[in-house]
Amino acid sequence: MAKLWETSKVGAGSGAALDPMIEAFLSSIGFDNRLLPEDLEGSIAHAAMLGEKGILPEATARELVRGLEALAAGARDGSVTVDPKAEDVHSFVENELTARLGDVGRSLHAGRSRNDQIALDIRLWLRKRSSELRAAMLGAFDAICDLASAHASTLMPGYTHLQRAQPVTFAHHLMAWCAALERDYGRFEDADRRADESPLGACALAGTGLPVDREATAGSMGFARPSRNSMDAVADRDALVEFAAAAATMQMHLSRFCEEIVLWASAEFGFVGVDQSCSTGSSVMPQKRNPDPAELIRGKAGRAYGDLVGLLVIQKGLPLAYGSDLQEDKELVFDSADTAIACARAFARLVRALEPRPERMREAAEDGCLWAADAAEFLVLKGLPFRTAYVAGRKLVEARAAAAGPAKLGRSPAVGAVIADLGAAGLEALHEAWKGVDPGELARYLSLDACVARRDLVGGPAPSRARTEIERIRGFVAGKRTTLK
Repeated sequence: MAKLWETSKVGAGSGAALDPMIEAFLSSIGFDNRLLPEDLEGSIAHAAMLGEKGILPEATARELVRGLEALAAGARDGSVTVDPKAEDVHSFVENELTARLGDVGRSLHAGRSRNDQIALDIRLWLRKRSSELRAAMLGAFDAICDLASAHASTLMPGYTHLQRAQPVTFAHHLMAWCAALERDYGRFEDADRRADESPLGACALAGTGLPVDREATAGSMGFARPSRNSMDAVADRDALVEFAAAAATMQMHLSRFCEEIVLWASAEFGFVGVDQSCSTGSSVMPQKRNPDPAELIRGKAGRAYGDLVGLLVIQKGLPLAYGSDLQEDKELVFDSADTAIACARAFARLVRALEPRPERMREAAEDGCLWAADAAEFLVLKGLPFRTAYVAGRKLVEARAAAAGPAKLGRSPAVGAVIADLGAAGLEALHEAWKGVDPGELARYLSLDACVARRDLVGGPAPSRARTEIERIRGFVAGKRTTLK
């Protein structure tokens, strides 16, 4: 198959032809064949512009456009497939067009280079994948909100250092996932805005002396503008890096969420079950069900980081403008996008497969002194300095531990029962800060439901706040669906 660059032997040295092994090594067709639809889209816009500007006769341009549209239709229905012997997707398109149209096909490349072609193709491809990924993310928001809406009042322990810390609700915890994913969604949108410019017309690096209309081609493909500098246009791969960075951050978040699912599904926590649609059995131990999707999503985060680092390292120290090093960017960004889309979709399915166990969550929350900070705050409201109140609260924690006794490690009586046993005199004996406190008032204040309900502040776990946040995220999702390309 003819190569687009085989025009001269000038400076070629003594070799008669390109070494077949080197030819295979240089070929990118094994992966850039994925860019066929985008290469055809860019070629159609370019051919139409050549006719409009009089660079080619209008009849010739129309024939090129018809030929390219026929190729695009064939690519969609599978009747046109990329020849694996082609050097790259650009060569394939031009050679196929020439085979169909004769010399008319040879006119297509006027005013452009493979350098601006590939920069354009990858942006067109990335724009589609970004939309696809964000659509998958919206599905994850839906799944989380649907699960959370049934558990606005379901108590569970909140953790720091993986130690039970304070009471929250299951809905509040789930909506924390949405908070992180909402930032991720914004990162993809931000990256899209910066990538919204067309490199077409930058040619090899210095533009072209032909009177091309870069604004026209950019507009016809839906870009906001042409790129600002022809050298930067063919060298720039920031769009790929930003996408991969956003994808790696999203994968980090999904990995953290999936780690929680793995913990929650264990017998030691027992907070959720995982439906058989998203769990697998053991080949040896018939009693087991494993949350494999969560584990695999967690594992794929490392792959996402590798794609990002690879894209950065390829460009480190690379002088302007284009270098063949940039051929290596495509497999990395393809993998970054494929992995992110697959993980977002799998995560949404996994969330829908969760089977919460509210009784076990409440039991875990009650089986600890998750009210301890509230005990200190109770005294703060009585006018005591916080540090004094903290010490008095700690004394109440110690009293509860003593009431449990050594035979009940990790299992303590409810704080209300401990307070009732202590009575007013017993409370005062713990610490002078408790003098004059009504035991009944304190017990009601320290019930976990009251502790959660009292946190009725923006971002807090009170059931009313969780419901408000669920509705806000549902509105966010609905709005984004209307604008998603």
